[in-house]
Amino acid sequence: MINRRMILRTLTKARLWEIARVHGISVPSRLGKEQLVRRLSSAGAVGTSTIVESLRRKELKLVCRRSNLDDTGKTKAILVNRVCQEVSARKLKSQIVSSLRSQGFAVQKNRIALPADPSKEELRDVHALAVSHRIERARPGLVRHESALLEHFANGGEVQPEHIKPELMLVTRGSEEELLFRYASLHWSIPVSSGYGRRLRFLVVDQQNRKLIGIIGLGDPVFSLAARDAWIDWNKNDRAERLRHVMDAFVLGAVPPYSKLLCGKLVAMLAASNEVRKSFRKKYEGKESVIRGERLSARLALITTASALGRSSIYNRLKYGNGTLFKSVGFTRGSGEFHFFNGLYGTISKFANDFCEPTAKQEQWGTGFRSRREVVRKCLANAGLSAEWIYHGIRRELFVVPLAANSREFLRGEHVRLRWFDHDAEQIFAYFRERWLLPRAERVPEYRDFDRESYRLWPSTERTLRTLARRGSARNRRKNARDTGSSTRRVYDTHGHLP
Repeated sequence: MINRRMILRTLTKARLWEIARVHGISVPSRLGKEQLVRRLSSAGAVGTSTIVESLRRKELKLVCRRSNLDDTGKTKAILVNRVCQEVSARKLKSQIVSSLRSQGFAVQKNRIALPADPSKEELRDVHALAVSHRIERARPGLVRHESALLEHFANGGEVQPEHIKPELMLVTRGSEEELLFRYASLHWSIPVSSGYGRRLRFLVVDQQNRKLIGIIGLGDPVFSLAARDAWIDWNKNDRAERLRHVMDAFVLGAVPPYSKLLCGKLVAMLAASNEVRKSFRKKYEGKESVIRGERLSARLALITTASALGRSSIYNRLKYGNGTLFKSVGFTRGSGEFHFFNGLYGTISKFANDFCEPTAKQEQWGTGFRSRREVVRKCLANAGLSAEWIYHGIRRELFVVPLAANSREFLRGEHVRLRWFDHDAEQIFAYFRERWLLPRAERVPEYRDFDRESYRLWPSTERTLRTLARRGSARNRRKNARDTGSSTRRVYDTHGHLP
């Protein structure tokens, strides 16, 4: 197996001493060859690729032959790239297999698999590593705001079900609302995408106490989705022409204690409201398409979404008036990339950039890979793993939400105008209030027990800040007493500063 140590063993003792000297690696005198190999192998300050690049062409060809690699490259650069790719591929392959097994996957040659019929709790466990990594990635930008953001969540005692009054707030970039949206989405049981392309995000806020009920995130849909396309009865040309009239809800749900009052259903219903549809039109009407440069009509005809864990208990049979808002149209094939977004994606992306070629695409989209899925696929294939490992096997129930009576006909190009449903947000809530909210509040009073401190993601940091604040206050008081020569008491704020 080719690795750093194997490469070094192909060299003479004199060359090993030379490499150590060139790269500034300190080694004791009179070491044997195997001891030199071990010392150079453990020299973390110098990367394997750096050592490979310092080899002569003859030495590189010898490494290739001993590793059963093609050594017919005409230039040293080709041989260096070939050896570096093989070393990186073997290391990455081992990391990927280990990561998948730690998440609960059985790893086979051409596929990965989960235990048969996993429960929702087992599915949450599969996602746990990716969720944890996403939380840690978000820490630098959000941890200092966490205490302030938590104030937007209600304690159970602050919620009076009979006085709940939801309000849709559009999230704008760089705002406090955007921070709150990002923070809330970190609490989902699966890693939430940030969305891509066109995006429309909302906070659902309770006007009685200005606390957060839930969040809605809409983004561009994937181009090909079998169950959606079959329900619409799309051909390839119609889909390419009218996909712009579809958006995908990449996150949709309520936060505690409102989630305990079935407000996940309310948030889902509000995604189909007139207010959301009109906000989409206001934001994107007249925008030019990237490829064709055409001014587009921003008429939102359909929203799609998928359940988080298998069959959905929130969207199924979700009715408004005499109609069903969310229509189940089947299940996804169980593909995605979440099982590679757990600390490994940075390494995967670097490998793809170093050794893989992006698929050709429209020049207006820029250079590089189309998507993260392409990065993972290309990386797997070039690392000697099956590209079929993109199929994790967690099939999610897919729902479509038509916003007009003739959404399908419009998307097929048979109708020019849309006959909108009239889904006013206030009327939606009035229906939800009587149908689900008040009966639930009477039957399940446990929502009152929720403490927003239990929602804190980084509790140790908060304790550290409080300790530092107390120490700062004490130091300032002592300093003030010394400076003034008296023990006069002064009032400081929680950070140890004078107000």
